[in-house]
Amino acid sequence: MARLKKSQAVVDGALAMDVPNEEVGLGVDIVEIARMRKIIDRSPAFVEKVYSAAERAYCDGHAHPEVHYATRFAAKEAVLKALGTGFSEGIGWLDVEVRRTSKGRPYVVLTGRAREVAREQGVREIPLSLSYAHTDAVACAMAITEESVAATERRRDPMEELTRQFKDARALLDDLPGAPAAG
Repeated sequence: MARLKKSQAVVDGALAMDVPNEEVGLGVDIVEIARMRKIIDRSPAFVEKVYSAAERAYCDGHAHPEVHYATRFAAKEAVLKALGTGFSEGIGWLDVEVRRTSKGRPYVVLTGRAREVAREQGVREIPLSLSYAHTDAVACAMAITEESVAATERRRDPMEELTRQFKDARALLDDLPGAPAAG
């Protein structure tokens, strides 16, 4: 009976799927470009309140700045969703800034309370993806923690794990009385 339970445990283990409990935050946000245009037209102080000088210079340097303001607004929201806070815990609009590398890839710079929260959570990096179409701007951000990176490194290849578990199950079967010899 003990062998049967052990065999069942091996089979159950082979069918089980490991899901890491380490968190990786994901945030997505979408902003209507026409709505952003209306907000900017109605309240020019809005851009001063929400965007850094570098962000404003970048957006205003384009023929349709509302597209880029909308995209950056979505990015700020997505980043804070990835951190799991939103604009709470003392985080302000200027605590999340979207910049671009020399090759044009967007990245996030956190300051103030947003930076503190990210450090408290062990956030290692926040990859960012921005896009827009005729009517909408969208952003996706992921908060990758040190623990999630370590978990990925510890995780076994699923095929190697299945092979190991199969060999363990086969060895148990070979040990059963009256079992045919392997080979």
